[in-house]
Amino acid sequence: MLAGWGYQLGREDDQLLPMVVCQVLLLNRSPHLEDLTTTLFERIRDERLLPAARGNTLHATQRAVAELGFCDPPQRMTGRHSARASGGSPAWAAWVERWYDTSTLTPQVRGSLRATLFKTGRWIEAEHPEAADPADWTRKTCATWVAAVDRMKVGDYLQRTAGLKDRLGKPLEAPSKAGHLTAVRTFFRDLQEWEWIPRRFDPQRALGTPRSIAALLGPDPRVIADDIWAKLMWAGLNLTEDDLPQTQAGIFYPLELVRAVTLTWLFSGQRSDETARLRTGCIRWEHDGAVIAGDSQQVLARDAVCLLDVPTHKTGTAFTKPVDPILGQALAGHPPHPPKVTDRRTGELVDPLFAFRARKVSSAYINNTVIPMLCRKAGVPTADVRGNITSHRARSTIAGQLYNAKEPMTLFELQAWLGHRSPQSTQFYAKISPTTLTRAYNDAGYFSRNVRTIEVSSTATRSPPAPPQPANPGSTTTSVTATAPTPSSNNASTAWPAHAATSTPRRTPARPNYSKPKVTCRRCVR
Repeated sequence: MLAGWGYQLGREDDQLLPMVVCQVLLLNRSPHLEDLTTTLFERIRDERLLPAARGNTLHATQRAVAELGFCDPPQRMTGRHSARASGGSPAWAAWVERWYDTSTLTPQVRGSLRATLFKTGRWIEAEHPEAADPADWTRKTCATWVAAVDRMKVGDYLQRTAGLKDRLGKPLEAPSKAGHLTAVRTFFRDLQEWEWIPRRFDPQRALGTPRSIAALLGPDPRVIADDIWAKLMWAGLNLTEDDLPQTQAGIFYPLELVRAVTLTWLFSGQRSDETARLRTGCIRWEHDGAVIAGDSQQVLARDAVCLLDVPTHKTGTAFTKPVDPILGQALAGHPPHPPKVTDRRTGELVDPLFAFRARKVSSAYINNTVIPMLCRKAGVPTADVRGNITSHRARSTIAGQLYNAKEPMTLFELQAWLGHRSPQSTQFYAKISPTTLTRAYNDAGYFSRNVRTIEVSSTATRSPPAPPQPANPGSTTTSVTATAPTPSSNNASTAWPAHAATSTPRRTPARPNYSKPKVTCRRCVR
């Protein structure tokens, strides 16, 4: 079981796991696994009945026994995690905790808003202690908070400032300001709707985002340059064990798992959360609408279509999209056998695709490990002129390339491929690349068109038409009276009027004569 989860324990040459299991059975004074209880494992840890070097093996043993249904799984270690946010007056903290326990937002969003609300509590305690109770807030208090957020700097009213480094003391960016206002606005809106406090003001108006901040907001997908993206793709397709990050115990994740996660980031165009929540069996192969096996020998690889089943995400329900066969082959070569886990978004028991040692791969693994590893192998920096290279920038880059391809996707096709609920969201990704814009600009021929117009106008100005000669009275031939050129005449020019070099006044051009020409002869004159 442990070997199937990815542990090195339990293999043929392993002696550590049998030793620990024997010691646990001796301490329990029973040779049966079903007699192992949660209390026994807790007593072994509390009384330190085993050496500290065997703590990880004891942890794995309890997980295996819990999977068999004989005890509870071990609790996660919390010593490495930062302390939970707190601060402000006790009255404000009590209201925040009550809201946190009642809100139906996702745990991640609730935790983020809770941290901001405690920051607001520290500001209240320092600047307006009379407003510690949310019921005492007025429109004046809201206006003071909005002004304070607009002038707030990084590090103000924080519980801990570790990790801010050179950003400490700089003004907050517009998204951070909007996030602070959104947290407090949501807090007071819920308290009023739940009738916990009297409705003394409208949170949407009193705590709305000012126009000066809202003007700086908006989605801004940051596309990675084509040359850098090509190098990252080359690095992902040529990963070796020497490229994997090393720890004191060696390589943690196997090469097959790291390659599968890397190619998913390079080819699927998914958010990091969606990548971490992919399920076993998410790859399907089809040919002419019929489902086929991934290793089928009857259909050529170029004729088969690889489909990826994306789970429910933050903007919509589950959907299916076509992906490159390279991704399908990489995921097929990574057969996981983890136990079922609970999907934190849907609450279902699912088989995660990316798991190791019965633990799902974190959604931050791409940003923290995969991208630095690829940048190091490709010889490119981890940041460019648009900022750090992040997991979401791959989604923007792939969408931009699909929209600017030689045979591009339409806006609605791109919307379906990205899984957006509204085409307005897709428009932020459907940006015309500078190369495509340059080609269209050159094809328009703006400069050459104006040059041709200038040349025609200059020629017409330098060579005016010769004036008509008067008819000879003694001639016996028929003469035609001089008339102005008509619009349908081939010799008519549309020259720009040019100023004469001398001071000769301009003549008013005669009106064109569109009447029939007069014919005269000697007989008619008589």
